[in-house]
Amino acid sequence: MTRTKVAIIGSGNIGTDLMIKVMRTSQHLDMGAVVGIDPDSDGLARARRLGFTTTAEGVEGLIALPEFDEIGIVFDATSAKAHQHHAARLLPHGKRLIDLTPAATGPYVVPAVNLDDHLDAPDVNMVTCGGQATIPVVAAISRTVPVRYAEIVASIASRSAGPGTRANIDEFTETTSAAIVEVGGAERGKAIIVLNPAEPPLIMRDTVFALVDAPDGEQHEEIRRSVERMIGEVAGYVPGYRLKQQVQITPVDADQPVHTLLADGAPRPTHQVSVFLEVEGAAHYLPAYAGNLDIMTSAALRVAERIAARKAGQP
Repeated sequence: MTRTKVAIIGSGNIGTDLMIKVMRTSQHLDMGAVVGIDPDSDGLARARRLGFTTTAEGVEGLIALPEFDEIGIVFDATSAKAHQHHAARLLPHGKRLIDLTPAATGPYVVPAVNLDDHLDAPDVNMVTCGGQATIPVVAAISRTVPVRYAEIVASIASRSAGPGTRANIDEFTETTSAAIVEVGGAERGKAIIVLNPAEPPLIMRDTVFALVDAPDGEQHEEIRRSVERMIGEVAGYVPGYRLKQQVQITPVDADQPVHTLLADGAPRPTHQVSVFLEVEGAAHYLPAYAGNLDIMTSAALRVAERIAARKAGQP
């Protein structure tokens, strides 16, 4: 079987976990190189111990490597600002980019929702950890009834938020909010992230709140079934992804000030849907509580696997 060589830019938590996943679980990918800017980083040291090619000279060091021409896919696990530079340098060389930052220079991809729509895109964006966890649920609801407004809250352990995550907080809210609409199908969207300092650290928890037009009980059951099917699809590549409790559907109270969340002059929705999720990490490299990072690397790996399989002529 023809396998595709990959490079990972970023030797922090996300990049290192992705390296371990490629090495241990990938069917279609081989590690080509790990790229960082700190020669003493744990990620580069671990990659060297495993026998992988490394460079601490950033994207220019990657381009200078003898193996560069053999690399077909590059994962970017750095920052939104850095990805813009990386894309400008790598796309002219014909590399396929999978962007794990909130840069959003390419189309948003959430594997369970729209992967097949963007398999030919040169640079795909993995939205954010909160987006990967919640947008499938928004999409599952919007496939059954109109979603007038969707709001997501992603609560992650403070310990699992490294420098890159903290530097990208603004981009997180903007990118996730936009993807709730573009990929999830909601008319309007909003995203909130909470860095929970609790000790011992808590695993990732996500809440999806949606205002919908679903006046009868049969539609409520359709919503629940659609959400449960979607949970199963995401769990196929993120095993620790699960519902925390049954999907809740309640009438919108006449006194509830939902008008501030809707387009001007829009009629009131009939019901609100609340979905509570939990994401436990696979602990390949990161602790199990770091489900926010695990869901990003798992989703990115899913995309790369599909691209590589297609290149090899497999379905």
